[in-house]
Amino acid sequence: MKEDSVDIMLNQWSLERPELDTSALSVVVRILMLNKTFSRHATTALTPLNLELWEYDVLSALRRQGDPFELAATELARVTALSTGAMTNRIDKLEARRLVSRRVTPGDRRGIKVRLTSSGVRMIDDAIQSRLDAANIGVRGLTKKERVSLASLLRKVVLGTSMESTE
Repeated sequence: MKEDSVDIMLNQWSLERPELDTSALSVVVRILMLNKTFSRHATTALTPLNLELWEYDVLSALRRQGDPFELAATELARVTALSTGAMTNRIDKLEARRLVSRRVTPGDRRGIKVRLTSSGVRMIDDAIQSRLDAANIGVRGLTKKERVSLASLLRKVVLGTSMESTE
């Protein structure tokens, strides 16, 4: 198999420090590199729709809930891995674009519900295919079976980190 830049880096470390086990670094560095590449692909795919990746993430989280495409702001922050302060800022921007609306939760003046507007639904429904196309470009060198296998291994990594709750 052809060497990549990570192989070269790790070979250099093995010459300089042969006692080190660099196997974890071989995975993590590649994932970090892929994160940059996949983010670029997603950004490029969403640009013609005048949609930023963070906007897609929030709209997508709401759309996946099903009609009425609504979540509590705190839950929306949780599913998008943002602080509530950052989420408030993003909701403000999406509301200014008329892609979401917010309302006070009945019986709880501090609780806010965020809902996709009809424009928001149209936007995310248009964007999902672009996002899927970008993802397919990113893994085009893998067979369906390899994709399933890699997804399973990555799930195991995610569940083994603090990124996902084990509740």
